[in-house]
Amino acid sequence: MNQKKFSWLIVSLVVLSFLLPACAPQAQPAGATAKWCSGVKIVFFPGGPQGGVFAVNVYNGAVQAQADLGPTVNYVWSDWDPQKMIQQFREAAATKPDGIAVMGHPGDEAFDPLIDDAVSKGIIVTSQNTDLPKVEAKYAGQGFGYVGQELYATGEKLGNEAVKRFGLKSGDRAMVWGLLSQPTRGLRTKGVKDALEKAGLTVDYIEIDAATNKDPAAGIPTFTGYVSANPDVKLVVTDHGGLTATAEAYLKAAGKNPGDIHIAGFDLSPATVAAIKGGWTELVIDQQEWLQGYLPILQICLTKKYAFSGLHIDTGGGFASKDNIEILAPLAEKLIR
Repeated sequence: MNQKKFSWLIVSLVVLSFLLPACAPQAQPAGATAKWCSGVKIVFFPGGPQGGVFAVNVYNGAVQAQADLGPTVNYVWSDWDPQKMIQQFREAAATKPDGIAVMGHPGDEAFDPLIDDAVSKGIIVTSQNTDLPKVEAKYAGQGFGYVGQELYATGEKLGNEAVKRFGLKSGDRAMVWGLLSQPTRGLRTKGVKDALEKAGLTVDYIEIDAATNKDPAAGIPTFTGYVSANPDVKLVVTDHGGLTATAEAYLKAAGKNPGDIHIAGFDLSPATVAAIKGGWTELVIDQQEWLQGYLPILQICLTKKYAFSGLHIDTGGGFASKDNIEILAPLAEKLIR
């Protein structure tokens, strides 16, 4: 072989050594495909009325997960009514979906037998917003997880923060408007109430009735009646995102100005952001409800496709106030925060 031919052979081999790796099939990581959860059928409970405060953020998170992952999702609206949730779960299970993501408001005693039956039929069940600790422990290995706040601890945290921020002292009067009657959901209300009582406050408790639970504006007569009878009240804590969003209307109806009564509550919404900016609502704990939509859809997909067990996820308890509302406001307007 002459020198010229030898040189071309060397050049060809060098070029080929670079081209072969590029031409060879590339290994793909498992699951690295778009819409990897397509074909999976899910029933999802956003909790409240369609378009209602809080529930719409949960729904938006679930819709984003559906768009990202590709499952088919049927949304069921419950008006925050535990009895309706039970009936709707029966109906959902009868359609034999791959998974159901439930709000845990009815509690373990009411829900567990139905979930037992669903799981026995191969349906993956998981929960959001309100946990079901007994059934979660039973079926965690089969994909039952929880996405939401640790209820009692979160309520206690808000109560303690309100006492500290507003300089409240022993003997001051507070009203807690909550849901103690609901076995698990009521733990958050209990956490608030216990924290205030431990600080020495006189605490008046009012249960949120069914009408106000569904439509917070229906609670205006309750609020004005209480304030009229207790003019010395210094703090009102509303344990319900819809009621917190209605704080400005409650105070105006009672003839009060911003700051006359300290208002603390749960969950951001455009109305709550406006109330914080206006001084009507002074302290809100944010449980990042959008995640309570996105992550349960992801949970069911992970379990169905990859046999992952249930994940227990605390969606946090950061506070929103005038100190940071400008950062959160644009996200709240988009119904993400």
